[in-house]
Amino acid sequence: MRLLVVEDDASVGKRMVRGLTRAGFEVQWCDDGEEGLARARDPSFDLIVLDLMLPGRGGIEVLERLRGAVATPILVVSARDGLESRLASFELGAVDFVSKPFWMEELVARIRSRLGARREHVIRWGDVELDLDARAVRVRGEDARLTPAELSVLGHLAARANRAVSRAELADESGGGATERTVDSHVARIRKKLGDGGASLQTVRGFGYRLAIEEAP
Repeated sequence: MRLLVVEDDASVGKRMVRGLTRAGFEVQWCDDGEEGLARARDPSFDLIVLDLMLPGRGGIEVLERLRGAVATPILVVSARDGLESRLASFELGAVDFVSKPFWMEELVARIRSRLGARREHVIRWGDVELDLDARAVRVRGEDARLTPAELSVLGHLAARANRAVSRAELADESGGGATERTVDSHVARIRKKLGDGGASLQTVRGFGYRLAIEEAP
């Protein structure tokens, strides 16, 4: 699992990198808000650890800029742990708040807890990221622009990853009086929009389709 740490205090940043790497995470670290904002838009990160007191752009501004723009969960770690800072962080989309100074073991536990919950709802394969809760699909970080019916078909297959799903079931799921032939058209368009990731949408001859990925939810 890939983490981005945005922390301007070198001693704290190095401690986080050491501790989180030992815990089995792949960690990237930057020390100012401007760079953190740019890196945070990379969809390959599974979680962002964000300090509030940063040079360039403060953590609150980073949260404001990222709100609604990325699906990556953000955990705030800050010495500004008053109620106002906590509420502002949560209102801007932070999933958790850890006060400084902190125990590394607690930080690791909180990150694992958040990532464990997220894995149930976000599915990745190749360059594709499907967020089941947000009904959003991104390819290389860009919106794949699936229609609501296409999202329904892909989401239904993803929720049943590696299992064959009949055309009839997918037609019911996509709604709007869809037929099995309509489902074939949806799948063809989905494959095209997903690029290389579309190859994981396999045809089950005479039955329906399967989304074949390594990790099922």
